[in-house]
Amino acid sequence: MSADDVPACLSCGACCKSYRVSFYWAEALDLGLPDAMTEQVTPHIACMKGTNASRPYCVALATGDAGPMACGVYAQRPSACREVQIGDTKCNAARERHGLGVIGGVT
Repeated sequence: MSADDVPACLSCGACCKSYRVSFYWAEALDLGLPDAMTEQVTPHIACMKGTNASRPYCVALATGDAGPMACGVYAQRPSACREVQIGDTKCNAARERHGLGVIGGVT
């Protein structure tokens, strides 16, 4: 991802409102994610609070100073978030789900 791509990712939020962001529970500790932003799903799996719902909406959206659809913990985001790349299949599926156009990138 180039520096030019970061603002698009930090201003969209479609993936943050489409998928459960789940990860091994200790990852939250390693990343320094606040306890208030995560919830346990199983004894070994946690997720970002708000994403384990029928209409996911990550609690980290709009918690920073970068804008209303920016991730407030972008530097600390879990591996599930890091795996989604701008313009890949998951990104574009989320964008379409929210009425946004697809963008080029990795597929």
